Amino acid sequence: MAEVVEFRVPTGSAQTLLVWGLEPEPGLEHSLFSAFSKFGPLYSVRAHRNAAVAGPGYYAIIKFYSAGDASRAQRACNGKRLFQKSPLKVCVCTKQKGFQQQVLALNSNKCQELANYYLGFNGWSSRIITLQNVSGFDGENEELGKTLQKRSVKYLCAVEVTLPNHGVRTRGVSLGEADIENGEDPLEFVTATRRVQKLAVGKALSSAFQKILLVVLENGKVGVECNSTQEELIESLTEEELKGLVQVSELSLEPFDLKEEVLSDLSFDDELSSWEMPST
Repeated sequence: MAEVVEFRVPTGSAQTLLVWGLEPEPGLEHSLFSAFSKFGPLYSVRAHRNAAVAGPGYYAIIKFYSAGDASRAQRACNGKRLFQKSPLKVCVCTKQKGFQQQVLALNSNKCQELANYYLGFNGWSSRIITLQNVSGFDGENEELGKTLQKRSVKYLCAVEVTLPNHGVRTRGVSLGEADIENGEDPLEFVTATRRVQKLAVGKALSSAFQKILLVVLENGKVGVECNSTQEELIESLTEEELKGLVQVSELSLEPFDLKEEVLSDLSFDDELSSWEMPST
């Protein structure tokens, strides 16, 4: 048997564990993470206080990327004390019928964590092909020949991810954008530019990972396949053509959406400086 792991937010019930019978203690979520991450990479650990009718104590929702890892964790931890005096109750969440969750791409930090776990730190690499300032190309900041006080900063980014051990190479493209309320303030402009660059790079990296499927075998070996549904025009473009993406009208660019899954990219101030940057 093999299981396919995608670089997407896990939404399946088989990947989610419900843990209850938890005793209140400092760092409860950290203790849960330490105990359950032994079975495989975790997407999230969330502890909550019981409802009043359920009595004192806490319960937790733990999301794995792999349903197989979640199943092994449930069998091994159910009825065990782990890090507390009383035994825990652990079960796989029941599937909710009639409710379909939106499938979201993992942010770039989560993609890198998942790739490091399954492929190893030396099993993949990424580089920025181009990072272009495309602000004002549509003339949005000009009206009747006058520059508006409010400015918009846009950056277009193309990133390439390589898996040398599997002979796989994918590309991702994204457009980052932010408005500047006071266009005359140089500090605000520099801050917004830096932020938009990081957002564009992170989303482009995530986009490249969306085309990779990890095939995890029972013996722990990992294979890689490309998601054919994610094929795009950029896969056939040369590097020089990618650097001139602003002139490629056929390419569909996904605007940047500041949802929860991408906001954590902002915590890494050295994200751009640690990657290969294109010459200007």
